[in-house]
Amino acid sequence: MKTILLILALSVGGGWWYYRRTHNDKIEYLTTRVERAEMTQAVTATGTLNPVVLVQVGSQISGNVLKLYADFNTNVTAGQLVAQIDPAVYLAVVHQCDGDLAMSKAALELARVTAKRKQELFDQKAGTQADLDVALANLHQAEATITIKEANLEKAKLDLEHCGIYSPINGSVILRSVDVGQTVAAAMNAPVLFTIAKDLTDLQIDSAVAEADVGIATVGQTVDFTVDAFPYQTFHGTVRQVRDAASTLQNVVTYDVVITVKNPDLKLLPGMTANIAIVIAHKDDALRVPNAALRFKMPEREAQATPATPAPADRKPQGGPKLRQKQRSVYVMPPEGGKPHQVNVKLGINDGVYTEVTEGLNEGDMVVTGASMPNSHSGPSAPNPFGGAAHK
Repeated sequence: MKTILLILALSVGGGWWYYRRTHNDKIEYLTTRVERAEMTQAVTATGTLNPVVLVQVGSQISGNVLKLYADFNTNVTAGQLVAQIDPAVYLAVVHQCDGDLAMSKAALELARVTAKRKQELFDQKAGTQADLDVALANLHQAEATITIKEANLEKAKLDLEHCGIYSPINGSVILRSVDVGQTVAAAMNAPVLFTIAKDLTDLQIDSAVAEADVGIATVGQTVDFTVDAFPYQTFHGTVRQVRDAASTLQNVVTYDVVITVKNPDLKLLPGMTANIAIVIAHKDDALRVPNAALRFKMPEREAQATPATPAPADRKPQGGPKLRQKQRSVYVMPPEGGKPHQVNVKLGINDGVYTEVTEGLNEGDMVVTGASMPNSHSGPSAPNPFGGAAHK
């Protein structure tokens, strides 16, 4: 009997101790001071650096590559000889066409003499009309043959000229696709021998921007970007074009945003991957709070029963881009201490870590970013990544 009473007493005592432990401990609030700082809201995407003008130099004729006068990274000028196709076959064709034209000219002379003689015989009543008609027809055919042979000779000479491959623009060779001795065949498609970039001091980024962000990307916006080759250096560009054509890959819709980039020191190379940030809005002196303050929710047993404090009516949004104003609420710790109270605020730009507050808070206010409940079985709330003081 005494054992049973002792067990009951211990159970009642343990329950009372647990109740007191879980209901009397005060919650520690983690806070951060509202401050002013520079803020930038940007749309992030990836793209590829490309030359603004990229020309593929091909061959209109087939043959063996006899000589190359340009290689990778060679600077070339418009009209400069960059490759030579073996001209032997085409030179022989020119000679053949010359011979054909000479034979046709001789046939034309004979046809003229014959037609003249037939005309004289017909005038003297010594020849028939049929003989004269045949002679005149042969003369006209000989004249037409001369035109055809002259055209064949002209084409043969053009093919011979095309044995020399010339650069159409001033630029730099970024790709050479043939070697000396290689045979190029131009029967169906013109083979590409060189790829020449017009001017590597002017590049462009072809970036894929998600459909959710393309609506706020406009021509003339500033762009900051980095490349893996120079991870600690930020480069700058400007949005030149937002193209209407959409691309869909694995059900993700993106739009091509073209960004112009100045490359005076030639650090940036075609084909590099650029991690871009299109600057949507920038403020030098924005009143900001950490995003953790906007995500914070008061523990259920400490939730305020009183309504939230409205944002002051005399506070107007600060100057800058016209972005959609969002209304949220935060918890503010009173200066004299005690429990935090809920305040409605209007928000401005967001840089991913901080959010601008346009109405509802003042510089120096302490906003709650987290709460710690040491004796709760659910454990403490997420720690505040921005530091801040702890209040009970």
